[in-house]
Amino acid sequence: MSLVIKKKWLKILKILKKKKLTIACAESCTGGLISSYITSYSGASNFFIGSIIPYSNELKDKLLGIPHKQIKKNGSVSKKVAYLMVKNLSIKTKANISISTTGIAGPTGATSLKPIGLVYVGISINRNIKVYKFNFSKKYSRKKIQKLTLFKIVLTLEQLLSKL
Repeated sequence: MSLVIKKKWLKILKILKKKKLTIACAESCTGGLISSYITSYSGASNFFIGSIIPYSNELKDKLLGIPHKQIKKNGSVSKKVAYLMVKNLSIKTKANISISTTGIAGPTGATSLKPIGLVYVGISINRNIKVYKFNFSKKYSRKKIQKLTLFKIVLTLEQLLSKL
């Protein structure tokens, strides 16, 4: 990961420690990348509650309580599903900060309405939820889309936490 992101993440870690905040993740399209990044730092156990990877719709239902009807109506890659993922994760884990990701990293799975590179990120801070939509280039590799998602999450968290 870039030096810029590492510096920003260290700033986030200081805020988490200082304010005694906890964090949890529900990662679909990033497949554990965010959690791996978090746990690569010593002392992560002081604030990182854990992560689930509800990659299938069945697990989104079983672990996060997102009804199959809701997924069928909106699609698993949607603002509504990202919202419900982060909301329900926040409730279940009681984390101060919760993050959800759902998207199409490619190279397959795209439709005319949901192209490769479409990613929704849900972020809940003390139960205040925002969902962000990103449209990365369909020319990017799966790995690059996942890394760019992590990059956007770090930038967004830095902004949101600086306001606390």
